[in-house]
Amino acid sequence: MQAMSPKRETEPLDVKEACVQAAREAIAENGIEQLSLRDVARRLGVSHQAPYKHYPSRDHLIAEVMRRCFVGFAAQLDRRTPSDDPDEELASMGQLYLAYAQSHPLEYRLMFGTPWPPAAEFPELLAAAKHSFDVLRGVLSRRHGERTAAQRQAVDLDAMFIWSCVHGMATLMQSTCMEHIQLAPKVAPQLGAHLLEMISRAMAAAGPQAERK
Repeated sequence: MQAMSPKRETEPLDVKEACVQAAREAIAENGIEQLSLRDVARRLGVSHQAPYKHYPSRDHLIAEVMRRCFVGFAAQLDRRTPSDDPDEELASMGQLYLAYAQSHPLEYRLMFGTPWPPAAEFPELLAAAKHSFDVLRGVLSRRHGERTAAQRQAVDLDAMFIWSCVHGMATLMQSTCMEHIQLAPKVAPQLGAHLLEMISRAMAAAGPQAERK
């Protein structure tokens, strides 16, 4: 007797995954504001109720799309070149950050330019986002130590300084404005490296927490 097809057993998982992919396509084409589960169902050629079996609301689907963005982003940061010198590791992480923003503009906008669904209702999204930030914290903790409240504070302050600088550059490099402000010749290709060099100088000048008196 021929074995029964596993289609029925695998279909729910396939539909769940397909909803995420269809949502990404819809967002890329029309923006997140226009995303609906009905549109996702139409793209997949399934009944308009099918997505609701896996994502009870639009926010549930958006949260899963965003969670995956953060997972991919953290994986990119984890590709940094290990070093005994945390400043060298920070520079490697900065290069990877800018490269991710440039090669994944949709994901980057979803993570940092899109209102989140209520975070308290989607702890997996919150955990993925926090993990990305903790990658940066981890390297800075080697620089400062993290034994006292003052050292933990210094880690977070430096993390926010670095993040705001690199995020600002990544956002500007995606901006249409960059096409019109008439930078001097050969400046644009140097922007990322120059930014990371200036961050490195600022960090070196400040020194670790133990030296800040």
